Order: sequence, then structure tokens, then C-alpha cells
Amino acid sequence: MPKRAVTLSALAGAALLAGTGAYAFAGETGSNGSNGSTRSTGSTGPEVAKASVVYVAPSADKDGSLTFTARVSDDSGVRNLKVLAWPESMTPAPDAKDMAHVESATCEPSGPSGDKAALCTYTVKVTSAEAAASPNGAWHVGVLASAKDGGRTFAPKAAGFAVEG
Repeated sequence: MPKRAVTLSALAGAALLAGTGAYAFAGETGSNGSNGSTRSTGSTGPEVAKASVVYVAPSADKDGSLTFTARVSDDSGVRNLKVLAWPESMTPAPDAKDMAHVESATCEPSGPSGDKAALCTYTVKVTSAEAAASPNGAWHVGVLASAKDGGRTFAPKAAGFAVEG
């Protein structure tokens, strides 16, 4: 397995982040191409809004946690939201293809009955060892939102925060 895939898998599993942040992202993207990449088309992909991340640091006797939430909407409905935490120092930065092997948030319908929106939440525990191994500095949460009609939106920096040692 390439070093980059191992790094991304470790980051996705551990989600070693700290701090809080809130951002919104909306883009025009279409369904994936044959190579799995997101490509821009005339159709509008899902909108990711009100993205935020909350980190609770682990203590000597209790694990911490990382929780990412976002409101995702699309006219056809929301299929899923993939979530990846990554340090800004990581080069190259993850792209839409890297999101294929990361975990998905849990998405629940939200809003009025005619609204095709979902509140998506991703939570992972963070141990003291994982927190200690995290690079200090800026971190981002990247997301790949998929709609029921196949439209996709990739936001490499849906939320951001800092890890401090």
C-alpha cells in the first residue's frame, strides 16, 4: 500500500484534531468520472453548510472525542458524507479520490418534509496516545458529500482548527 494511503487511513481512523471551527462550502460538481474523481458539470452537487468541529481533549483517565457536524442538502436527497481529518502540513493535500476509503458521517433528515436536507454527524474517540502523536499546527476536515442522483461535492477544508501541544 502506498505511503500516502497508509497516512490517510491512519488519519481517518484516528482523526487526531484539536480546537473548533466553523465554515460553509457549496460547489457545483457532478457525478464522478470513471476514475472516481469529482468533476465539474452543469448540475449542482450537494451543498455543505454550517460545518463545525468540536474537540474534547483526552485526560489521564478518559478518552477525548472529535465531533464534526454539517448540514448537507440536495434536490435529490443526501446519500452520504465522507469525513477526513488532515494536518495542513500534509503534502499533497487529500483529494476527492482519497475520500473513497474513509468513514462516513451518520446523516439524519432535517428541516421541513419537502426539504431534501440532512444533519450529518461524525464522532470518533481520541486517546491520549493519539493526541500526543498529532502534529501541531493547522488542521482541516475534508468532506465528500454525495447526493442520491450521483452528484458530488468535495470540500477539502470544510472546517479548520489548530492542534496545540
